[in-house]
Amino acid sequence: MTEAVVLDRLGLQLGGRAILRDVSLAIGRGEFVGVLGSNGAGKTTLMRALLGLVRPSAGSIRILGRPAERGNIAIGYMPQIRATLGAVRVSGWDFVASAARGERWGLPLLGAEARRQVDGVLDMVGARDLARRPLNELSGGERQRLLMAQALLGRPEILLLDEPLASLDINHQHAVVSLVKELQRDHGLTVLFTAHEINPLIGVIDRVLYLGGGDAALGGVDEVITGPTLSRLYGAPIDVVRVDGRIFVMAGAHSLERDCHGHDHGHGHDLGGGRGHGPYVRAQAAGPRGEGRSHV
Repeated sequence: MTEAVVLDRLGLQLGGRAILRDVSLAIGRGEFVGVLGSNGAGKTTLMRALLGLVRPSAGSIRILGRPAERGNIAIGYMPQIRATLGAVRVSGWDFVASAARGERWGLPLLGAEARRQVDGVLDMVGARDLARRPLNELSGGERQRLLMAQALLGRPEILLLDEPLASLDINHQHAVVSLVKELQRDHGLTVLFTAHEINPLIGVIDRVLYLGGGDAALGGVDEVITGPTLSRLYGAPIDVVRVDGRIFVMAGAHSLERDCHGHDHGHGHDLGGGRGHGPYVRAQAAGPRGEGRSHV
């Protein structure tokens, strides 16, 4: 398999704090990889490093065989959605077009070819109708489609999506994940998709990259979401139990019966799969593609 992203003994620091230490891995072209980890584990920092915006403190990053660098047109990037987008009054079309040259809202000087590109990416994400409406009248899920269209300008080979599911309800989460899977499959994109929980990504990702404690684990869900692997990443005992096709990840000696009934214990570790309200991450076991429901 041709490699899209290669990390070789990579070290990353942020504000003098080590984020990743001596991490080596490779992601193949056309793979859909879910990037998991708790807040501060380094998901966004890693993406910024792939974009050439954060320099490695050690080791190297290669993108499609070349060193990571700023302005790589082979990468499309969708940053975390900002609440301020809800106050922007430009049309959806102008919002997407603003990324074509990065000069001003509306970009009245766009040429015919650039306009065709904007229309093309709007069609790719099914947002041509949304593009006629003001941004401040769209829902969070609808604005995510326009952000996705921005990221696709220039037809990149690699798509980096940073927390695209944040603040979305489960229906919009499903719609976003389905759209990304369709784009990845139809256009041969390599996708790195950061998330706080595994549930919405089960059945669509090829592998999961889990970050924690300055280290990383890359592999299938059943390889990575295991007690020994997560215990190593977090430096604390983690239990993983599969029940009725679902995965329950628990920190500490908590009752499986209570956890299976979804009781909130009130305290515990945020392991990147939950929302910090309980001592365990609840995820769904890997099954046939497209089957099963999230257990939240």
